[in-house]
Amino acid sequence: MKISKIFKDGMVDGNPILSQLVGLCSVLAISSTLKNSVTMAVAVMIVTILSNFFISLLRKIIPSKIRIPIYIVIIATFVTIIDLVLHAYLPDMYKQLGLFIPLIVVNCMILARAESFASKNNVFYSIIDGFASGLGYAIAICALGFVRELIGAGSIWGKQIFQGASLFVLPPGAFIVLGIFVAIFNIYLLKKKKEEN
Repeated sequence: MKISKIFKDGMVDGNPILSQLVGLCSVLAISSTLKNSVTMAVAVMIVTILSNFFISLLRKIIPSKIRIPIYIVIIATFVTIIDLVLHAYLPDMYKQLGLFIPLIVVNCMILARAESFASKNNVFYSIIDGFASGLGYAIAICALGFVRELIGAGSIWGKQIFQGASLFVLPPGAFIVLGIFVAIFNIYLLKKKKEEN
């Protein structure tokens, strides 16, 4: 198995946001600012890497009939740790992200990586897969947060640059920007497939 293929699958071909369209609830709600997007991206990456690690480590002793509940318990453990750390050390960010940190537990991307990859591969490749999938998620949500904050609020990382069009920090703006991103991404993938054939 090639590491480059794992990265390509996690970041491009199987990008959780732009290709698979999973975990969009938190993506659409949180990405109104770049700071929120970066915090959520880091939280999701940590949970994906650690859950892949532990699921891969325990894959041979987890009974197949109860594997999904066990995966959810492992994922929920790391989400709870992230939630408590944010609450203790970044209370303002914790208030901003609110309910969406606990919702990482039901993020389809993390459970899908556990079921389709970590449960079938060794620890090293599972960590790489968790990192690649988390990075694909991070790039997409941070790009979305950057564009929405810049156009919607006219600021970057809270620093005002110009007067923005507030529509883009509201829910309709999230759908518009995400739709444009997905369209561009699909055009890129189609063009790439034509070049390969």
